[in-house]
Amino acid sequence: MTDTVIISLETTAARAQELADGIDADLVVYSKGAFGRAFECYNTIIAVMSTGIAIRSATPHLHDKWTDPCLVVVSPDFRYAIPVLGGHHGGNAMAKRLEEFGLHPVITTATETRHLPSVESTAAERGLEIINKDSTRTVNAGILDGKVAIHLIASSAIAIASPGVSVLLKKGEYIVGIGCRRGTKKEEILHALASACADAGIAREYVLAYATAEIKKDEAGLIQAVRELNGNLIVVDDAFIRAEHPPSPSRALDKLGLPGVAEPAALALSKRKEIIMKKQAYGGVTVAIIR
Repeated sequence: MTDTVIISLETTAARAQELADGIDADLVVYSKGAFGRAFECYNTIIAVMSTGIAIRSATPHLHDKWTDPCLVVVSPDFRYAIPVLGGHHGGNAMAKRLEEFGLHPVITTATETRHLPSVESTAAERGLEIINKDSTRTVNAGILDGKVAIHLIASSAIAIASPGVSVLLKKGEYIVGIGCRRGTKKEEILHALASACADAGIAREYVLAYATAEIKKDEAGLIQAVRELNGNLIVVDDAFIRAEHPPSPSRALDKLGLPGVAEPAALALSKRKEIIMKKQAYGGVTVAIIR
């Protein structure tokens, strides 16, 4: 199975198969459950049918634009390829790829129609991940107004960014949330992180970022430990932490007015909010791992 599927009506299935062969995609003839299965199994869906049928079929399965597959509608006459979902997440690129097969890509995302980069395309071109995804709307609007600059931080540093700044990091899968007692030494934190990753069965190179609460922003041992791992430490604003609903109770609610540190900090930055490891205490360090 590939990461792309073409869902076609019976009347266009023969020509859709030719297209599937050309782009190494699977072909499925449209049925009531076709879109539901495609949302579970594929990253890209190409629907050879009217836009109305495709949208009505896809809508019940929509969850989050960062994890949903992109959807490109191909008109039944095979003249147009129209990204209707996930244009910035592969839809536009697929529509442009279909141009090789005689289809005309109809791109409607604001930045691309003006031949400008978006946060998402900038990340994709550089093989990076957007860590604070809620920022993209504000930043893309700024790109349209010509008010956005790109700053490269090439060496070890602490960057404090407002919600209107998109932060791009090396690709990864997991967010590791960290809480610790005041004054915890670097060595204890490194031991805790190594133990947590081993217990969860994940390799360090797949960690996208380490996350903690604002109260820990000056914690020297924590900063030193993440730096030694060549990792990215993200300090999550209290407002974002309070918006999360971690699965484990925490004494931080009484002491700090926060629902926790390790779990909600990791949840706030995670892509899927899938809990790999609930918070675990390793001495004076608490670690949670979220995907």
